[in-house]
Amino acid sequence: MPICSLVSVVDDDESVRESLPDLLKEFGFTVQAFSSAEEFLASDCVTQTKCLILDIAMPGMTGPDLQQELIRRRQDIPIVFITAHGEDNVRPRMLKEGAVECLFKPFSEAALLTALNTALQLNELN
Repeated sequence: MPICSLVSVVDDDESVRESLPDLLKEFGFTVQAFSSAEEFLASDCVTQTKCLILDIAMPGMTGPDLQQELIRRRQDIPIVFITAHGEDNVRPRMLKEGAVECLFKPFSEAALLTALNTALQLNELN
């Protein structure tokens, strides 16, 4: 996996922001973590991000809100949504809205890596 593949993690849960980047770095990714959608949008990482791992339910701007804002800004970043809320309609709705994947916490390393590789392949095609 190329080291230049920046993966940004946006999640209001501090434990996710600490553990997920460590795991992704073990896989060889460069990672930046953000506590909110607003913090991500204000960063220099938006244009460099090759894949966005995004929590659905966050205070302020939600994951789907951020997705819509990125579309509005014409920033085509593949998104892997993660959520602790396992409603039946969440995953199909997120996929329909253009997400690469929607994983329910706790998810396996294998499921995450598969979703990331799919997202990065899509990014290379764009």
